Amino acid sequence: MSTRRPSMQGALGQIGTILVTLLGLLVLTFIIGRMMPADPVRAMVGEDATRETYEQVFRSLGLDRPLWEQFFYYLGDVLTGNFGTSIRTGQPVIQDILHVMPATMELATFAILIGAGLGVPMGVIAAVNKDRWPDHLVRVLSLFGHSMPIFWTGMIALIVLYAKLDLVGGSGRMDQFYIGLVPETTGFLLIDSLLAGEMDVFWSAVNHLILPASLLGYSSSAYITRMTRSFMLDQLGQEYITTARVKGLSKHQTIWRHAFVNIRVQLVTIVALAYGSLLEGAVLIETVFAWPGFGQYLTSNLIIGDMNAVMTCVLIVGVIFIALNLLSDMLYRLFDPRTR
Repeated sequence: MSTRRPSMQGALGQIGTILVTLLGLLVLTFIIGRMMPADPVRAMVGEDATRETYEQVFRSLGLDRPLWEQFFYYLGDVLTGNFGTSIRTGQPVIQDILHVMPATMELATFAILIGAGLGVPMGVIAAVNKDRWPDHLVRVLSLFGHSMPIFWTGMIALIVLYAKLDLVGGSGRMDQFYIGLVPETTGFLLIDSLLAGEMDVFWSAVNHLILPASLLGYSSSAYITRMTRSFMLDQLGQEYITTARVKGLSKHQTIWRHAFVNIRVQLVTIVALAYGSLLEGAVLIETVFAWPGFGQYLTSNLIIGDMNAVMTCVLIVGVIFIALNLLSDMLYRLFDPRTR
């Protein structure tokens, strides 16, 4: 009984924290929407609308009410799943986002696999070879990945690898010839093409995915590499590592079975946050590669002042990070029995 009660209190406390965080996120999203210089009414009625039309739409949107009343109306709409209609597409905002999000998730998922696949072993190698040439090489590569503007590397890569050498696909998710051949079942083009048995579309999608995912993955690997190196250096300086070597364990066993095992929990958080950043921060790469994803949707609506779309996108980004933090907590408990 005594062990269940603290766990129950901890679960209730976590639920309370999530609810407070979501409420704060809603308040912040509402404030951002009201502080933006864009005029949602003018974006709807156009620049040539009469004053009477403008005021009529202004009142129909509830913008004549006090801010606290507007917030409660906004809160009620969100709780009922009503995020408004997009000015640009004329469709419900949530429907638009559900349409574009799979493209970004597909891109970000492959990018984080590349980023973690490069960053973790590179960080371990750098830590094990501290202040020797492998360490210096890894740090230089990480510096390049962190400092080079991704829109510049994207354009250079398109010119060299696509236009000149024709090694990878160009802009978009697939060749123009294949557009419309695969029904949109899940929204994930790779999965949908396999379900439809269209292997030509699948390989075209892979060909177009390689370059933007590799560039995003290399950019995120720089952060993952630096953090892995830092975590490993801290563990390699601990006394238990010296004890393990004295007992006769090999260098490989000491590094991977002892030091690396003890940084897995920290790496979970790093990789999760990197993935969240890719989901909401792939705006530039999506623009360069004409990738029809969440970042491009947010940017295009921000330019025209479509506040329903912008506020919903900001809210979803916050929810994504909350969900990733929850996932990190669950993986903490899986990898580290002390936290159970």
